[in-house]
Amino acid sequence: MKFISTEGREGRFVNTPASGDAQLLFHLHALSKLEEDGRATIISNGSPLFSGGTTSGESQIRRYILENDLLETIIALPGQFFYNTGISIYVWLYNKNKPQKRQNKIQFIDASNEFVPLRKSLGYKRRELSNQNIKDIINWYQSDEENKQVKIFDAKEFLYKEYTVMQPLQRRGRINAEIIDSVKGTQFFTKFYNEFKYQELLEIEPRTSKQENEMQKLEQGKVKQEKIIDKLTSLSSDDSYEDFEEFSAFIKENLTEFKLTPANINAIALAMSEMDKTAKVIKTKRKDKVAEVADGVVYDKTTKDSEIIKLSESVEEYFKREVYPHVPDAYYWDEEKEGAEIPFTRYFYEYQAPEPAEKLLAEFNELEEKLQVLLEGLK
Repeated sequence: MKFISTEGREGRFVNTPASGDAQLLFHLHALSKLEEDGRATIISNGSPLFSGGTTSGESQIRRYILENDLLETIIALPGQFFYNTGISIYVWLYNKNKPQKRQNKIQFIDASNEFVPLRKSLGYKRRELSNQNIKDIINWYQSDEENKQVKIFDAKEFLYKEYTVMQPLQRRGRINAEIIDSVKGTQFFTKFYNEFKYQELLEIEPRTSKQENEMQKLEQGKVKQEKIIDKLTSLSSDDSYEDFEEFSAFIKENLTEFKLTPANINAIALAMSEMDKTAKVIKTKRKDKVAEVADGVVYDKTTKDSEIIKLSESVEEYFKREVYPHVPDAYYWDEEKEGAEIPFTRYFYEYQAPEPAEKLLAEFNELEEKLQVLLEGLK
C-alpha cells in the first residue's frame, strides 16, 4: 500500500480536521482497529465528503483513505431517519481486502429515495427502510454494474491538485482625488491611526504613561496620514502611467520624507492603479518581493486565483479548455498542494429546465388577482 506523508505524525491519526467536526477522526480510529482483511461501516452526515480546503486536515484524511484504497462504497440514504435530526446521511463502507475487480474503484449508491414513511413520527424520524428497500440496496452493492442508482469511479476521480494562477503585471497608474481616496483604505495606512482606539483612550481618566504614549503615537500617525494625503493631492494631474515600475518610482521619489518601506510604496501604487491590458508588461531578471516572476515576466499578485484540477486530467488540456479562452496570458504554478473531495450529489444531479417565463407570469398575475380580492374583503 502507498501511504501519504503524515508530516511527522505517528499513530492512527494521519491528520486532524477542524475542531468543530471530528467525524473523520472517528473514521481513522475505526480504520486503525481493522485487521488486514477487516471491514467497517460508518454513518456520517455530508460534511466529511467535502469539508475543508486543499491543505486542510479533512482533505488530507480523504486523500489518505483514497490513496490507500480503503474505501469501497458510499451509500446515500434519505433524511429524517433519526429521532433528533432530519439531515441526510451517508454510509461509508471500508474494506481492507477489496476484491481485485473493485481495487482502486469507488462505488456510489444513491438510495436517497429508498424509504417508507412511518405511520407516526418520532421527533424528526419520519422514515425507515422497508425489507424491499434493504434488499434493493444490497443487490446494488453486490452488483458491479452501473444503473440510475449506482455509479462506479476510479479513485483518482476525487484526488486533485490546486494550482495558483496569475496574470502579468500590467497596471496603469493615475493620481487624482478619487484614486487618492483608495489609499486611505490600505492596510498599512490604517495602522498609522485607529480612530476607535483613540476615542477609547480619550475616555480613560487618569491614563497611565503607557496609555499616554499610545495616544501620542496615534496622534502622530494621524498627522502622518494627513501629510501623505496632502502630498499625493499636490501631485494630482490628468496624466497616466502605463509603466507600473515608473509609477512606483515616481511615488517613492515624492514620498521619501515619510520613510515608507518598499511594501508601503507598493501598496500605494497598487491602490492608485488598475489592471490594464494596454499597459506595459513588467519584466525583470530578479525575484520580486511583491510579485511572482516566471520566465522574466513579473506576475501581479492582485490577480491571484486558483484552479482545482483532477489528477486524472491533463493540466495543459484543462487550461486550454477552461482558462486560456478567458485569460490567454495566464500563468500557473504547481505548489504541490494536493487534496481530495468527494462531491457525491454532483454525480446524480439531473438538470430540470425552469418553467417558461410566460407560465410563471400567468401564475403571478393569478395570485395577484386573488390577493386583490382578499384585500377588498377586508375593507
